[in-house]
Amino acid sequence: MRKEKRKLKLKKFYFHPITMFLVCSVVVVLLSAVLEKLQVQSTYQLVSDSVNDLETTVVAVENLLNFDGMKYIISNSTKNFMSFAPLASLLISLIGISVAEATGFLEAFSKKYLRKLTKPKLTFIILFIGIISSLINDVGYAILIPLSAMIYKILKRNPSLGIITAFCGVAFGYGVSVFIGSMEVSLIPYTTSAAHLVDEAVHVSLSSNLFIIIVSVFLLTIFGTFVIEKLIAPKLSAYKEEKNFSRTQEIDIIDIEEFEQQKIEKEKNQKRGLRYSLFAGIIVISIFIYMLIPNLPWSGLLLDMKQKTYLNQIFGDSAYFQDGFTYMISLLFLVVGLAYGIGANSVKNDKDIIEKATTNFEKIGSIILLMFVASQFLSIFKKTEIGTVIAGNLANLIESLKFTGIPLIIIVIVAIAVSNLFLTSPSIKWQIFSPVVVPLLMESNISPQFAQFIMRASDSMTNGITPLLAAFTIYLGYLNIYNKDKSKPIVITKAIKMIMPYFVVSVGVWLLIIFGWYLLGLPIGPNVYPTI
Repeated sequence: MRKEKRKLKLKKFYFHPITMFLVCSVVVVLLSAVLEKLQVQSTYQLVSDSVNDLETTVVAVENLLNFDGMKYIISNSTKNFMSFAPLASLLISLIGISVAEATGFLEAFSKKYLRKLTKPKLTFIILFIGIISSLINDVGYAILIPLSAMIYKILKRNPSLGIITAFCGVAFGYGVSVFIGSMEVSLIPYTTSAAHLVDEAVHVSLSSNLFIIIVSVFLLTIFGTFVIEKLIAPKLSAYKEEKNFSRTQEIDIIDIEEFEQQKIEKEKNQKRGLRYSLFAGIIVISIFIYMLIPNLPWSGLLLDMKQKTYLNQIFGDSAYFQDGFTYMISLLFLVVGLAYGIGANSVKNDKDIIEKATTNFEKIGSIILLMFVASQFLSIFKKTEIGTVIAGNLANLIESLKFTGIPLIIIVIVAIAVSNLFLTSPSIKWQIFSPVVVPLLMESNISPQFAQFIMRASDSMTNGITPLLAAFTIYLGYLNIYNKDKSKPIVITKAIKMIMPYFVVSVGVWLLIIFGWYLLGLPIGPNVYPTI
């Protein structure tokens, strides 16, 4: 008798994303204790605020596996969750978007205008909006991800593809736009201070990166559209609408003329509803614009008038426009949705709207739980200072290698991109890197303005593949909402794997822009060039 060889198939073991964040929290606490015992720290230089000189800063890994550490974790859990920015942004944005969906506005708008677009054109538009959304910090994640999922579902495309498209657009294009925005406000002070260490006459203007960021937007959108449609979309299953077989279907004999009459009446109502929504949208947008105009009666409501420059009044740390932009967009969708509902007679009363709109909130229970555990993990990781230590040591590595020219640019890109995996705040990273990077590049005849753009590009390269990005929870959560196989949730590694083709190509595009611009010597802004 022949002995049959039995092949043992090991089942793949993986944690649910919620469990994974809990495990990571425990690992980080244990790691902090080990690194603290090993006296892991970083000594780096920061530009002094009072004088144009460097002051030494020492940051060591903080041990959380002790009484004080446990006290911090427990006592700050509620605060960490309530201050978790993606949570508030998502809930606020869903209010308006859900009303727009409940009244039928999103469906009518999508079928009338977006269905006419080819698949690449729709992808191009969503990527473009996602990239330029970084004009106002992280609002693109909370608004565009759920909105894209709904639109793709209406258009009979896989909602997961819409989620991926929106997330890739915002994450891998973060920091560039077709206008001057919040990134300039947060980075320029550090660039200027670092440049003054070499030359006090250097002036970094708000428009110093304008030309190169505009071109970057279109190049990233074009290449990104190709990646989404040719490399990512084919790997996702086709959209299949869920059907309800809980009751037997009855065959009704409907009078053809009556059916056609109902169809004509519905189309007439939809057209009227879209006209109402257009009129309402124009009014709301006009009011918002008026609120941004200073020194007019009842104007300037969204400006921080304590700031000296207009850009700081809009995009400063305490600017009302920047802080309230998510609410404004939500309010726009709410008003437009209500106007459509009134015009199209698609809702009966306020109770009908509320009942329909709350269905979206019923779906996000898992995201709220995910955000709770993620907020604790991110808070713990930040408290340990591991990310800051890594960034500081990478900055010191750049200085110690003594590279110049293109090799220096390469090591700067790699160091900032790697540090972004652990420290996702662009301003904090640039505060650490600018005193090293800007003077070294200036000594290699590379302008501080171009150094600032290298920072923006390097930061964007790895934005979408780090779970330490707070908005990653929105992406991961929505992938699981539209994942039909609930027995196999989309884990963190799979979520990252799904966008790896986009990551690889976007890195190539960023490098093409950086080195192409540097070698050709094209202006990166008005009267500003890559070299001094």
